Amino acid sequence: MSPEKRIKILIAKPGLDGHDRGAKVLARSLMEAGFDVIYTGIRQTPEKIVKTAIQEDVDVVGLSVLSGAHMYHFKEVIRLLKKYGAADKLVIGGGIIPEADKKKLEKIGVAAVFGPGTDIKEIVEFIKNRIKRN
Repeated sequence: MSPEKRIKILIAKPGLDGHDRGAKVLARSLMEAGFDVIYTGIRQTPEKIVKTAIQEDVDVVGLSVLSGAHMYHFKEVIRLLKKYGAADKLVIGGGIIPEADKKKLEKIGVAAVFGPGTDIKEIVEFIKNRIKRN
């Protein structure tokens, strides 16, 4: 892909969860796979995540949640994306999320939830298949 057509991804750690190794590994791996990646760091609010996603004109918003507060954070990010006219952004997630909650998240608009140990190739292919570039 040419530089102006690269898929742009925001990786964010909402809430008080300070465990960021997985998010950092994912961000680095996605960069190595040819994506433009912005990593916001830990302890981000949904408002800040959405504001950054809009300002940076990302294609994908990836949330990493290990704290157990995933239902709140995903719902709030999706609500704010809709509120600010950015509902077209692909929202994906990762972290320790129970199977029953993954289904609930998909119903509210999360495209996919990737758990620990997911092969990075699976995530890369999922994003490429969902975000097409001409």
